[in-house]
Amino acid sequence: MVTPNSDTPYSFVWADLRAEPLVISVPAVPRERYFSVQFCDGNTFNYGYIGSRATGNDAGDYLLAGPDWNGATPAGIKKVFRSTTQFSLVLFRTQLFGPDDLPNVVKIQAGYQVQPLSTYLHQPASPAPPAIEFPPITPDMVKTNFFQYLDFALQFAPPGPEEKQIREQLARIGVGAGKKFSFDALDFEHKLEVGLGMKAADKKIDVAVANAGKSVNGWRVAAVFGDRQYFNGDWLLRAAAAKAGIYGNDAIEAMYPMTRWDATGALLDGSQHNYTLTFAAGQFPPVNAFWSVTMYDGKTQFLIQNPINRYLINSPMLPNMKLNADGSLTLYLQHNSPGPDKESNWLPAPDGPIYLVMRLYWPKTEAPSILPPGEGTWKPPGVVAAN
Repeated sequence: MVTPNSDTPYSFVWADLRAEPLVISVPAVPRERYFSVQFCDGNTFNYGYIGSRATGNDAGDYLLAGPDWNGATPAGIKKVFRSTTQFSLVLFRTQLFGPDDLPNVVKIQAGYQVQPLSTYLHQPASPAPPAIEFPPITPDMVKTNFFQYLDFALQFAPPGPEEKQIREQLARIGVGAGKKFSFDALDFEHKLEVGLGMKAADKKIDVAVANAGKSVNGWRVAAVFGDRQYFNGDWLLRAAAAKAGIYGNDAIEAMYPMTRWDATGALLDGSQHNYTLTFAAGQFPPVNAFWSVTMYDGKTQFLIQNPINRYLINSPMLPNMKLNADGSLTLYLQHNSPGPDKESNWLPAPDGPIYLVMRLYWPKTEAPSILPPGEGTWKPPGVVAAN
């Protein structure tokens, strides 16, 4: 998974909703600790949340149902979440204050429970759905026979109202639920057309990622994740969101300013420059939960191995950091240590291209705010190349 975060250790549930719904139970979480449970279906639509912002930190039982379920809501269930696909991802995020806090996070994670509805109601289980032989995904398969996997996936994703035209277009070339597209069976001319089309689309997606939202002091500030209504048939936006950081949150849950450029528009490169990022006094990211800045390798979008095992700087770390005389905070973004006196504020960078992601969990909606995305009254400060 590209651009992984280390702020909120994950818990995952891959939900098969064909036979019956699942009951998701969360424990009481201390008020000072942020947590969220994100529901994201096979279309990468975010269709609901449990957690600090959405439902509070109290314990509760919630129902997760597939597109074909028509039962009554049982007693004790606080809310029903409905996936548009038969398979769905449930992504739990639990705030980690620091390395020593990990046992507390693990204890909360152990309190997350998932069970079939029949088990919750103490009733006989529903008949098991047919076993599925999932096609293997390999880098070569993605490049040469992506549409065969799409055939497979679409059988578990009932068409939405905005998909009529695109599904008809796909069906004309043998792609769709119940079909079996075979790249190898195509003649040379059609193989060439499909290959060129996929290559052109990949380039188009890269451009969409680079231009998502608005540029603010060198950061791209955008809202690229949401539900079916939010995307409204914009396949390019969905693809760009998936490539930039699949399974991202809605803007009201978290904002993700990201950059590969300094404040002048030059590409960030840890082999060429040291950089600083300074938050003026009283102008830290405005959030109800917490904020962070995470460093990634600009080529892979993975975390950077470094001598101090530090991959991000976040607001819970502020008591152990050094403020400037005027109350501002300067982060040192560079490959080598800035020296013992500044190491508390050092975010180690790769010896090459840099990719930075700022995360604002539960962003404030009143001024100053990063919302609406790209137009908010709070602006992320630019990254500056050090002299």
